[in-house]
Amino acid sequence: MTTPFDVIRRITTTRPATAGGERCEMCAESIGDDHRHVVNTEGRALMCVCRGCYLLFTDQGAALRYRAVPDRYLNFRDHAIDHADWESLEIPVNLAFFFRNSGLGRVVAFYPGAGGAIESDLSLAAWDSLVARNRALEMLTDDVEAVLIRMPERGGDGGNGDGDGTATGCLLLPIDVCYEFVGQVRMRWRGFDGGADVHNYMDEFFTSMSARARAVGSR
Repeated sequence: MTTPFDVIRRITTTRPATAGGERCEMCAESIGDDHRHVVNTEGRALMCVCRGCYLLFTDQGAALRYRAVPDRYLNFRDHAIDHADWESLEIPVNLAFFFRNSGLGRVVAFYPGAGGAIESDLSLAAWDSLVARNRALEMLTDDVEAVLIRMPERGGDGGNGDGDGTATGCLLLPIDVCYEFVGQVRMRWRGFDGGADVHNYMDEFFTSMSARARAVGSR
C-alpha cells in the first residue's frame, strides 16, 4: 500500500528525463512541469496527468477510482482554534494537515518531521467537535483537499503578534500542495527541531498561501 511518504518522495524527487519530456501517467501525452494531478483513491497515489485526462475526473460526486485535485485555496482566518482544541486532537507538534480518506471513511492527520509525513492517531470525536464550531471545515473535499493548521508555540505568538494562543494559519489547500510542503520541510530539516531554514520556509509558505487564498469565515 502506498504511504504518504511514498507520495512525498515521488513528487519531490527529480525523475529521469524521458524522450519528449515528462508524460501523462494515463495517456502518455507529453506534459510540462506545470501540470495537474489526480488521486488514485485505492492506492493513495498522486498521478501527473495532462489537462484532458484531468478533466475526466473533475466530478467529485461521482464514484470514481480517480479524483482530480482541485485548484482551490481558502483561508479560514476567522477561525476559533485554540490550544485546548489542538490538545484534544492529540497532535504532538504544532502543525499538521487533515484530509478525509474516503476509503477509510474518516478524517486522518499527518504532521511533518525529519522522516517525512507522520500519521497521527486522530481523535475523531475531537475533530467532529472542532468542525461543529467551525462549520467552514465541512467544505473539505474527500481525498483531494486538506486543511493545514499551524499553532503558535506555547508562550509565544507564532509570529502574528496577538499572543492569544489561536492558530496562526488555517488553510484549505489542494492535497498535492500539502504533500509538497511536507516534502520541502523534510529536505530542509536539521537537528532536533528542524532548524532555522525549516521555520523560515514555513513562515514564507504560510504568508504566500494566505495571500493566494480566498478568505472564508469559520462560523
